[in-house]
Amino acid sequence: MTDQTTPRALTDQLVQLLNLRPQGDSVFIGKPQPGGVGRVYGGQVIAQALQAAQMDVTDGKIAHSLHAYFLRGGEEGPPIDYHVARDFDGHSFANRRVIASQDGRPILNLTASFQHPEDGLEHDAAQMPQVPAPEQLKTAQQLRIEAMDKLDGPHSETLRSLLLRPRPIEMRPIEQLHWMRDIPLPPVSNTWVRVVAPLPDDPALHRAVIAYFSDNTLLGTSLLPHGLSWIRGEITSASLDHALWFHRPARADEWLLYTTDSPWSGGGRGFNRGQIFNRAGELVASVAQEGMIRRRRAKGN
Repeated sequence: MTDQTTPRALTDQLVQLLNLRPQGDSVFIGKPQPGGVGRVYGGQVIAQALQAAQMDVTDGKIAHSLHAYFLRGGEEGPPIDYHVARDFDGHSFANRRVIASQDGRPILNLTASFQHPEDGLEHDAAQMPQVPAPEQLKTAQQLRIEAMDKLDGPHSETLRSLLLRPRPIEMRPIEQLHWMRDIPLPPVSNTWVRVVAPLPDDPALHRAVIAYFSDNTLLGTSLLPHGLSWIRGEITSASLDHALWFHRPARADEWLLYTTDSPWSGGGRGFNRGQIFNRAGELVASVAQEGMIRRRRAKGN
């Protein structure tokens, strides 16, 4: 039997996850994650919805932005249907609206904008933070393994299984694992990210993978000033919306620095921003997300 936890196998599974099956006119079916348990990862639904939109635009235009709203949590196991509406097809730009549904219930709405490549005025004022190179850092998986002896409580075994599950995305955080600490920290996070094995030379797939991992670390950044963690059962959280802008081509199987900050939280919501840089220091994408963050109430309160 083939080992499904090797980097090559994990990457192939991710490619298959993002390879939607056409089902009639402007309808696509998204596969479930192999062995998935509980709620569907939000980045998966965003990436599959983007893929549905990209598969529906066939005249050479490329996606430059997306805006999505999470409506309900998806359930692992059943496939997800993606219905694409062709709202606009112009000479330079096009627009696609995607409704992701599971068992007939919408779980996400996404709008993506496309543009024919063209030359234009250029500036890049974003500055990549000065951080250690990824080769100098431990992987998030190594840090999780080191932290496992600190997990206790009735759900510790479930958490261990979830946290130690092999993943197709390798992450190397610059800061310590904040979810194991109860000390308030500045609302800033920096993480090197890449797919664990080479991807096909398909720019649309690389955009989809960037969309996939862009849902990582964002919401947790707004928890840093409060010293709270969902791992310790102190927080109830859920992503509410997600926006992503692609500025220049980038390979998701090469190291990208994902730097996030949270300028505000209040009213049960946290607002988060992200910038994605390549190793040359060029800004390749920008992200914004607001999510629900609530202190979990003790039972009986």
